[in-house]
Amino acid sequence: MKFLLAILLLLSQIISAQKLKKADKLILSDLKSSVSFLADDKLEGRRTGTAGEKLAYTYIADQFKNEGLIPKGDNNTYLQQFEINEGKQISKSTFFIVNGNDLTLEQDFFPLIFSANSSLEATPTIAFQEKSMPWFLDLKDILEKNKNNPHFDLVNIIQEKAADVASKGGTAFILTNTSSITDDLKFEGKQKLVTSSIPVIYITKQAKEKYFKDEATPLDLKIKISIEDKKRTGHNVVGYIDEGAQNTIIIGAHFDHLGYGEDHNSLWTGAPAIHHGADDNASGTAAVIELGKMIRTSHLKGNNFLLIAFSGEELGLFGSKYFTEHPTIDLSKVDYMINMDMVGRLNDSTHALTIGGYGTSDTWGNLLTTKEKAFNIKFDSSGIGPSDHTSFYLKNIPVLFFFTGSHKDYHKPSDVIDKINFVGELQIVKYIYHLLGLTDKTPKLAFTKTREPQMGSARFTVSLGIMPDYTFSGTGVRADGIISNKIAEKVGIKAGDVITQLGDYKFSDVNSYMQVLSKFKKGDATKVKVLRGKEEIVFDIVF
Repeated sequence: MKFLLAILLLLSQIISAQKLKKADKLILSDLKSSVSFLADDKLEGRRTGTAGEKLAYTYIADQFKNEGLIPKGDNNTYLQQFEINEGKQISKSTFFIVNGNDLTLEQDFFPLIFSANSSLEATPTIAFQEKSMPWFLDLKDILEKNKNNPHFDLVNIIQEKAADVASKGGTAFILTNTSSITDDLKFEGKQKLVTSSIPVIYITKQAKEKYFKDEATPLDLKIKISIEDKKRTGHNVVGYIDEGAQNTIIIGAHFDHLGYGEDHNSLWTGAPAIHHGADDNASGTAAVIELGKMIRTSHLKGNNFLLIAFSGEELGLFGSKYFTEHPTIDLSKVDYMINMDMVGRLNDSTHALTIGGYGTSDTWGNLLTTKEKAFNIKFDSSGIGPSDHTSFYLKNIPVLFFFTGSHKDYHKPSDVIDKINFVGELQIVKYIYHLLGLTDKTPKLAFTKTREPQMGSARFTVSLGIMPDYTFSGTGVRADGIISNKIAEKVGIKAGDVITQLGDYKFSDVNSYMQVLSKFKKGDATKVKVLRGKEEIVFDIVF
């Protein structure tokens, strides 16, 4: 049945393509060519910071160059580099030597994420806890005592004990577990916890039995713990069409995807596999390239055009946020921004097309209508959404977000080129091109703030009214934007503030913030603690 449906879809596209004009057939061919390249196996899913991303950004930059676009990246190139902080990693310089035996990292020992960096030499005895020496603790009794405690938090207990050890003069805290109860401890590089003042090191049970047998004899220890930032480099591709106009329209799409699912943002439950990302978002990238070609040969002279292919979107809008913080043009002269993310699955039956950002300018209501021959259009007012237009909306720039809908292949290896409706994508490209024509001679669009989008989960009954900065690598949640007429704005929380605590609950990142938020309900009164620079401020709020 699936094969029959695929054949029918292909036939419908062939029949539709036969009715196209010569110029449309060329665009259709180019769209297929770009998606085919970007979704090919050799790009291995275009994960940010990989060789596959490089193949993708090189292809896009070559397309921009062939179109005659002016480089608007770094140092007169098409590329704009940015760093992504992925948390922490254990430096290769880390070592643990006991009685001349060099223990193997990960196999025999590892520091916990909140361990301090330090080097030390000492001759401690496991059985005695002495000042100016490392202290030892077997987790066996703690684990057995709490094996039926649903609220037991081993990491929190270790943090508390490490602080106690440090206060009593211990120079390191060395843990092991000789019980049969699994502790699940490991180095969690993306976990954000307050750093201890001393090294906190875990010795595996096997290493304990091999190297730490005699608890009454002094050990000769040489230790170095070095935990460093784990970073990778992403690349935006930026090209410019200069018409000598006062204002500029930005047209963008992200080109990165999930690789083999290494970043744990895949919905695939099978063995690691290439996530091709044909719809997400080779389709949008191909559309940007084609619109660039169309604009270059058009009579659209009322605006300049900036074309951007973003990377790092799948990790949290890293590329678009970096661009808006480090723009290569004057953002105050940007008329509006168009974002295309997943525009390759227009349904031939429903013709459903969602256009987000409808409320970001009153002008959109005068130009856009649901009565379109090719589409059944659904408008979404909000300027905030799960894609790169959000970064521009937060800079008070009107946006539009084009999207043909989610599907069962979303964030799975099965998002492949054979499932792309290229005729439907061609229609979207032509629709956007027509819109560019409608705004060619109009005044610069006025920006309008929009409503807050609905929370994505039923477990949230309250909202603080902030847009979290998913690129923030510190402890807490930094407000990237403040939603109008919500709690945060009313009490005086500002963009850039770092929220660290709600009531009695502290949190370290967006995920733990969401967990804490779910504990409150409408009508609850509490306090919000934020950091504004080095100043700590506490606000009283009622949800």
